[in-house]
Amino acid sequence: MPSPKIAFTASDAPSAQAAREVLSARYGDVPLAKAQVIVALGGDGFMLQTLHATQGFAAPVYGMNRGTIGFLMNEYQEEDLPARLDAAEEEIINPLRMTALDAQGDMHDGLAINEVSLLRAGPQAAKLRITVDGRMRMQELVCDGALVATPAGSTAYNYSAHGPIVPIGSDVLALTAMSAFRPRRWRGALLPKKAVVRFDVLDAEKRPVMAEADSKSVRNVVSVEIRSEPSIQHRILFDPGHGLEERLIREQFA
Repeated sequence: MPSPKIAFTASDAPSAQAAREVLSARYGDVPLAKAQVIVALGGDGFMLQTLHATQGFAAPVYGMNRGTIGFLMNEYQEEDLPARLDAAEEEIINPLRMTALDAQGDMHDGLAINEVSLLRAGPQAAKLRITVDGRMRMQELVCDGALVATPAGSTAYNYSAHGPIVPIGSDVLALTAMSAFRPRRWRGALLPKKAVVRFDVLDAEKRPVMAEADSKSVRNVVSVEIRSEPSIQHRILFDPGHGLEERLIREQFA
């Protein structure tokens, strides 16, 4: 079987750049537009950047870890890359779409593969009102912040904030509070994937809040709407037996 046409991308880390040189010399390196598969070399942050940057291309992305944790990455090996790519299993992830209104009346749009988070941006706790599908569900949440996470992102910031790990393939989003003060110790909710979540910032001038969709930040938000974006599909490749489902299960027994 002929080797696939591979486009290599790498983070700025010296180990990632060195790996790109070695692999490109060995397997060739084509432009992204001509690639049958994209190989990303770096850590999880770089993998997210690559998925966002290449969402307009048809080729799936196969990551090899040149970072630290590498939850979204496969083990780095220089040998037998075409055979690994041929045997790889595909996961499809839909991102979240964030629409945020700031205090100046400007709208900001962003996509998040892991989560959309709201964080207090001043010394006082944030006050948030939560609406789901047009129905007010919580009049006032006093907290350091809150987030909505995809299943793929449920082991990232969401898990650090004591949110639930959500199985890959489940049509569920995790809504998690960070350091909730009122209601005391409120930990959040599991919502249908099709749900539209809206946060309104109460007393926004005194208690400023910022919103983040992966790496995009918006300061001084007054409202943020979050929904799944099924029209965008990120295709990620994993070595057999080491896909996201297995990693999510393994994480819960670590």
